[in-house]
Amino acid sequence: MMKIAVASGKGGTGKTTIAVSLALSLGDVQYLDCDVEEPNGHLFLKPQIKETISVGIPVPEIDTSRCTYCGLCAKVCVYHALVVIKDMVLTFPELCHGCGACSSLCPENAIVENDRTIGVIEKGIARDLEFIHARLNIGEPMAPPLIRKEKQYLNDHKTALLDCPPGTSCPVVQSAIGSDFCLLVTEPTPFGLHDLKLAVEMVRALKIPCGVVINMADVGTRETWDFCRQEHLPILMEIPFDRRIAESYARGIPLVDAFPEYRDRFCRLYQAIAEWRRS
Repeated sequence: MMKIAVASGKGGTGKTTIAVSLALSLGDVQYLDCDVEEPNGHLFLKPQIKETISVGIPVPEIDTSRCTYCGLCAKVCVYHALVVIKDMVLTFPELCHGCGACSSLCPENAIVENDRTIGVIEKGIARDLEFIHARLNIGEPMAPPLIRKEKQYLNDHKTALLDCPPGTSCPVVQSAIGSDFCLLVTEPTPFGLHDLKLAVEMVRALKIPCGVVINMADVGTRETWDFCRQEHLPILMEIPFDRRIAESYARGIPLVDAFPEYRDRFCRLYQAIAEWRRS
């Protein structure tokens, strides 16, 4: 069973369209929406949510009766979530990554950790798919801890489609890391090509093999094809620009529901990925 990340260097390329369509075409797989800041896979899959799990990260609380204000906690915190001044320790929970270094290294055992809720994970069923997504609380600055928790629900006995956030920042890295393959969705525009190059650098740094899906393939120039050829990137699928696809998307109708003939194409896309794994 494979873990397939679906990513893109920029938003609006059709990443969720590809991830949802591939999941529906295969059936009996896991679909994880890892775009915890703005998940939208549920708009198309319309899952029945069975379980909601609150997620928190441990943040430090100072026991002032024990603290000697030695400053070690602030020194070991690379995220600057603690500051020690005269007879006072200031904590900044929104900067804390929950690593536990401060409490582990405090010589006076003056630090305890309490969970601070950052979001929720929702699990359910969408047709024959196992559906999981997470939602980061408004105002929370850090998505990776919630994505890490969401990925703990990956089922090793099922193929999993991980719908990554757009871009190439920390949430995308956290979503894609550990995947067997990464599908990079792009569009043949200068902006799309620029961000495809960034995405390719990212997955290569993570040592994840990748292939490309070109959406709106008959728009723009051939520079994207030239780049893929030069970088030996397989183009696994092309989808033409079609107003009817955009209209179905706007109505929340998955591509393979609006155009059933695409199911075979997405199954062949999966077969191409599977053949790569066997080779």
